[in-house]
Amino acid sequence: MKSGYYWFFVLVGFAAFYSGFLIKEIRLVSDKPEGFSGGIADLQSVAVNKKSEKIETTLIFVGDIMLGRGVEWKISKNSSDFHLPFLKVKDYLRQADLVFGNLEGPISDRGKNQGSIYSFRFKPEVALALKDAGFGVLSLANNHIWDWGAEAISDTLSNLAGVGIGTVGAGRNYEEANQAYFYDVKNLRVAFLAYTNLYPNGLAAEADSSGVSDFDLEKIRERVEEVKSRADLVVVSLHWGEEYKTNASDWQKKTARSLVDAGADVVVGHHPHVPQEVEEYEGSWIFYSLGNFVFDQGFSEETMGGMSVELKVTDKKITNVKPVKFKINSDFQPYLPE
Repeated sequence: MKSGYYWFFVLVGFAAFYSGFLIKEIRLVSDKPEGFSGGIADLQSVAVNKKSEKIETTLIFVGDIMLGRGVEWKISKNSSDFHLPFLKVKDYLRQADLVFGNLEGPISDRGKNQGSIYSFRFKPEVALALKDAGFGVLSLANNHIWDWGAEAISDTLSNLAGVGIGTVGAGRNYEEANQAYFYDVKNLRVAFLAYTNLYPNGLAAEADSSGVSDFDLEKIRERVEEVKSRADLVVVSLHWGEEYKTNASDWQKKTARSLVDAGADVVVGHHPHVPQEVEEYEGSWIFYSLGNFVFDQGFSEETMGGMSVELKVTDKKITNVKPVKFKINSDFQPYLPE
């Protein structure tokens, strides 16, 4: 029979071992997360603060982009560098989460000139240059997308999709031309719709023929209302107005406000080739014309410049709007004046 001393020392040893295990466990549990300075209440506040961090998204809107004619000639004189038009603004554009503009013509080496004295067509290489510059979505709803016919429209859609740029406002059939384009970035879903009222008969897409979207105000309002339920922000792009006029017409103002009443958060205009006024209406924003972004209209100071708009969206609400003036140099490159 073992003595009482033996069992005493066994019990003491076991107690020491178990105490060490407990101390080790306590140290593991009490390892403090970064920024933690107190007890359980403080740990909970760290988690809450992390969840409540605000998510900010930056959107940039620019004006008309024309990459043929004189712009193409400048590219050819600079080692055929198709990135040339965007070299001075690339860093500015790429700091945004999403860049949107109006592409003033088709990207294709096919098609038939439809007879306009101002027919634009751009080399297929410009698609990658646009992507590299930061563009995420482009409107094709304008009076030049049909300049080289159905084949060129189809190529434009394919060329831009091939580099990951979304398109809106034109298509191979009615459904494609009139559908919204949804762009997801961070925690934000943006719906784009695009239309023009500047086209000849036959340019609007039909059930089995390509063209632009249908400019019917009541139908546009219905589409705005429909996509509003599926997006956090609704942007409507309109190719409209009178060229070289620095003020929007009463009809433009009435139309834009009607679209805001239907649910549009942003209405952005193109075509006049010069900037027009900016209006806040019922908490939404209307940019009647952003003017030129890349264009070869060197005949006036107004056409050799334009405006972009930086839009800050925080927690799915527009929190800051900043119009930014651009100039265009003799190589038809937009740049930020100092």
